[in-house]
Amino acid sequence: MRTETPDGHPDAPGYLRAESGEKLIHRLRRIEGQVRGIQKMVEEGRYCVEIMTQIDAAAAALARVQDEILESHLQHCVADALEGQDLGARREKVDEVVTLLKKYRRSAK
Repeated sequence: MRTETPDGHPDAPGYLRAESGEKLIHRLRRIEGQVRGIQKMVEEGRYCVEIMTQIDAAAAALARVQDEILESHLQHCVADALEGQDLGARREKVDEVVTLLKKYRRSAK
C-alpha cells in the first residue's frame, strides 16, 4: 500500500492514507470472512433465501469499501491534481472521475 510523504503529499499516484488503508484492510478481511461463510452455507445446502441474504450483506459491505476509496480518491488524488499548476494533469483527473462515475452508475443497476 502506498502512503504519503512526511509533508502530506503522496509518494506516488494511487495512494491511500495509512490510517484509511488499515481501516479498509480490516473491513476487507471481514468481508472475506462473510464470503467464506457463504461458501460454507452453499456447501451445507442451506436455504436459498438465507444464502441470498448473506450475499446481499457482503455486496453492501464491499460497496461501502468502494465508496470510501472513491471518497479518498476525490479528496486527495483529484484535489491534489486540481490544485496543481499542470493543466494536463487537471484535465486527466476530471476525465478519470467522469469515467469512474459512468462505471459506478452502470454497476449500480
